[in-house]
Amino acid sequence: MSVRDRLEERRELLTPSERRVAEVVLGDPEAVAFGTVAELARRAGTGGATVVRLAERLGYEGFTGLQSAVRDDFAGRLRLASQRIRRPAAHDDLASRALAVEAGNLAATFEHLDRAALRRAVVEISRRRARVIVLPGGASVGIARQFCDELAMLRAGILLVAGSPVEVAARSADLASEDVVVAIDLRRYDDALLDAVSMAAEAGATVIAVTDSVLSPLAALADATLVAAVEGTGPFDSHIGVLAIGNALVAGVAARLRHSATERIDRIEGAWDAVGAVVDHP
Repeated sequence: MSVRDRLEERRELLTPSERRVAEVVLGDPEAVAFGTVAELARRAGTGGATVVRLAERLGYEGFTGLQSAVRDDFAGRLRLASQRIRRPAAHDDLASRALAVEAGNLAATFEHLDRAALRRAVVEISRRRARVIVLPGGASVGIARQFCDELAMLRAGILLVAGSPVEVAARSADLASEDVVVAIDLRRYDDALLDAVSMAAEAGATVIAVTDSVLSPLAALADATLVAAVEGTGPFDSHIGVLAIGNALVAGVAARLRHSATERIDRIEGAWDAVGAVVDHP
């Protein structure tokens, strides 16, 4: 079992300080693979005893056992990508730097994406009798809107819920067990979104989380979690991995609902043509 899998399995048992250490383990495996207990503790803002305690909670023989496992899991595959992403581009070439970072995000997102969770998400979103409610955090509203627009081309019953905490709470109040909730958010997590997802989980709705870590509070509430790499070229997180996961979900739903989705797209495009809504020529 990989370090990531062990963290996923035991995340509910972790203390807040252990979770901070776990975030460093997942976010920068090289710091663990080639660092020390003291360095990892400093990065996580905690003490060395917490680092050792996390290692033992995960079933390893102290920090050296965790370090060895991280090397086996991550170093061989991610070290070059990590070095490439963090290496300054020659001649201060912003375009090359952005390309390296975003290519690394896509590679890391799909290398570690939980295939079983992806399949389950596609199946749940494809249930035509279920409403699909998309709940984004504030920074993810644009991607969520694009995701909803494309899903709505394939099937009915797609609803985007965003806005003020009052509005989100009000529109989430009638969630039911037949519903599917797709929650999209990155650290720092939106309290109103977490409250709405908690309500959905309590109502028995199926919750699919698209987030930035298996230790995200969204993951703790979800039936299926899809994790995106979000390294930013500048000071803000990148959403390209989140967008790519949304594209994969849409592609999966389109394949699963091919017949009915084709008919629906034809009807929609026919309506556009009838009112002259779109123009095809350059």
